[in-house]
Amino acid sequence: MQHFSVSPREMVASLWRHRELVYASAKREVLGRYRGSALGLLWSFFNPIFMLAVYTFVFSEVFKARWNPGSESKTEFALALFAGLIIFNLFSECVNRAPNLVLYNPNYVKKVLYPLEILPFVAFLSGLYHALVSLAVWMVAYLIFFGIPHPTVLLLPLIIVPFGLFIMGVSWGLASLGVFLRDVSQFIGVLTMVLMFLSPVFYPVSSLPGNYRHILYINPLTIVIEQTRDILFWGKLPSVTSMLIYWVGSIAIAWLGFAWFQKTRRGFADVL
Repeated sequence: MQHFSVSPREMVASLWRHRELVYASAKREVLGRYRGSALGLLWSFFNPIFMLAVYTFVFSEVFKARWNPGSESKTEFALALFAGLIIFNLFSECVNRAPNLVLYNPNYVKKVLYPLEILPFVAFLSGLYHALVSLAVWMVAYLIFFGIPHPTVLLLPLIIVPFGLFIMGVSWGLASLGVFLRDVSQFIGVLTMVLMFLSPVFYPVSSLPGNYRHILYINPLTIVIEQTRDILFWGKLPSVTSMLIYWVGSIAIAWLGFAWFQKTRRGFADVL
């Protein structure tokens, strides 16, 4: 029986060893999504702009929401909301796909030499591409309405990297569970919908009463969304303590998810 290493070193080494396959697969996924459409990759720009316009209209015009009580700026609300959506959409796209990554590729399971562990990373790179496109749209909009972005924008990788590790850990775990429990994908779809409204995407944490804020911080997306918004829009430095905790927690979750995936993958062929 083939042995699959669960060491943290193998988690990184496998992705590096198969980097060319990862790149080719991610590129195929991105291009395949728009294959046959007249506008092609331009849809990756139009989709976030369209959704931003819809959310901004509904919340700022219909519900008369404002990001700061003393501000009437709809542009401020739109860009603050968009910054949160970039983070949430990256998480949502990867996690919603995770339970079916192995399930929809049974031919890979039967190929002993195919590195199944790269599937979540391929999905993450595809989602990251769309997140970066949305970020480029955000930057252009900020430049037009507010001028040159804050220098703190350069710190964004310090938030995205551990967030990516967190997503990978969750994706590895869900990819394995999805093989054995087919209802996982349905449950995750509902859960991500709930998380969207329980995350500070459409509102700041400060808008909640003090006794409810600690509940919101149980959500692992809260700190990422808030700190992304701080460095992109408000020009605030991220909390060093919070970031250290998030880095350590994300690395631990990534390794646990990888270890679970490696331990259970021997049973994939029996189920599929």
